[in-house]
Amino acid sequence: GLLSVIQKLKGSPEQELRIVLLGLDNAGKTTLLKRLASEEVSTITPTQGFNIKSVHSHGLKLNVWDIGGQRSIRPYWKKYLGSTDLLIYVIDSADQKRFEETGQELAELTEDESLTGVPLLVFANKQDLVTAAPAAEIAEGLSLHTYRDREWQIQACSALSGEGVQVDMGACGLCRAGRGPEGLRSHPASLQDGMNWISSQIMNRKK
Repeated sequence: GLLSVIQKLKGSPEQELRIVLLGLDNAGKTTLLKRLASEEVSTITPTQGFNIKSVHSHGLKLNVWDIGGQRSIRPYWKKYLGSTDLLIYVIDSADQKRFEETGQELAELTEDESLTGVPLLVFANKQDLVTAAPAAEIAEGLSLHTYRDREWQIQACSALSGEGVQVDMGACGLCRAGRGPEGLRSHPASLQDGMNWISSQIMNRKK
């Protein structure tokens, strides 16, 4: 799991990591966070402002900032980006009418100097819905292949069920342009797999 991967890779006895979780409202950010924290997800209310979850284990402290995605809150996102070790961006794969909007928000985030070189994990959420777009299609729409200043990965998932789905790579590489497709899978993956990947990116930056 995430904690064991970080524990294995970390270079010091104690370490504190800052994770920022962003995305439009109703993308499923809070559900995803609760699922990763092994909490009950049957009742979720929209995040007004932000939530912080800290997980302690074996001398590690993981601080996850879940920030609301309502239009009125987004201008304040940048206030939370300082000292970020990784960015998780969640997309509602079934809400295709908002793909352009969410793409613009992500592009603005990655241009912020506070996130220069910070690894990016995109969760293509709600893959359990029949109207969901494949992760590869979303990656192409977001022009992720043009991100050359950071490691990135997109992961298809369903936060509600806690399970991933098969990732259709198509003609679009799901890793940083110019790198091999390590981390891509032809079999169903879990939410934890995406976290394991991004955790390794954090620790590479810490070395």
